Amino acid sequence: MVIPKITPQSLCELKRQGEKVALLTAYDYPTALIEDSLGIEIILVGDSFGMTVLGYDSTLKVGMSEMLMACSAVGRAVKRAMIVADMPFMSYQPSNSAAVKNAGKFVSSANADAVKVEGAGITLERIKAIIGAGIPVMGHIGFTPQSLKKFGTYKVVGKIDTEEKQLIEDAKALEKVGVFSIIVECVSSKIIKEIKKAVKIPIYGIGAGADCDGQILVVNDILGLFQGKLPKYVKKYADLTPVIEKAIKEYISDVKNNKYPDEEHTYK
Repeated sequence: MVIPKITPQSLCELKRQGEKVALLTAYDYPTALIEDSLGIEIILVGDSFGMTVLGYDSTLKVGMSEMLMACSAVGRAVKRAMIVADMPFMSYQPSNSAAVKNAGKFVSSANADAVKVEGAGITLERIKAIIGAGIPVMGHIGFTPQSLKKFGTYKVVGKIDTEEKQLIEDAKALEKVGVFSIIVECVSSKIIKEIKKAVKIPIYGIGAGADCDGQILVVNDILGLFQGKLPKYVKKYADLTPVIEKAIKEYISDVKNNKYPDEEHTYK
């Protein structure tokens, strides 16, 4: 049986029907396999991989080679979900040609169905070039982690009128160049209704309130596997760290006390 793949067109249809879309990050084969089998519609291979898995202190340090490796692993597991690859810092900013070349790598060699590009403004040229090459693009506005140096800190965007106006204009500009959806991160929830009035494409939120067409979170955060400070919007659905600690402690004890391997786990 052929499983219908999630596409930009099917996402627009879900929005038309009023059905919320569940997005989640994944960076490896086993996690992506579980997410896809349970019905996650969009799996983002996020540059959060740099912090949650590789231990960097920001997303700015993760590069193309690392992202391509993670995306390839996810792609080998997924049959139904749309795989969106985060374009890492400085993979698209230098030029249109660099943007198209690197986006192409995700699609041609790492199983991605689309890429995500942060920001608007000058980035619109890069997005237009990528879409012109036949690669779907997801936009990203509000707080954009790759602009952390500019923001100075993690912050909620849109609390003042000028920021609110800019968010709406950015969304309209992104829709005009052809993105199939937009992630809005860390914004005052009242702005989402205004953004949705201004554009027709799906709006997915992370720390943007309940009015979005869908929600995205980082899988390591919701499973309790990230040890750093979590934003207010993150809901922990499980705390796997103590479970893992307990298993490893028991293993160490068994080895030290010669309880493992026992007869059951030994070849005759």
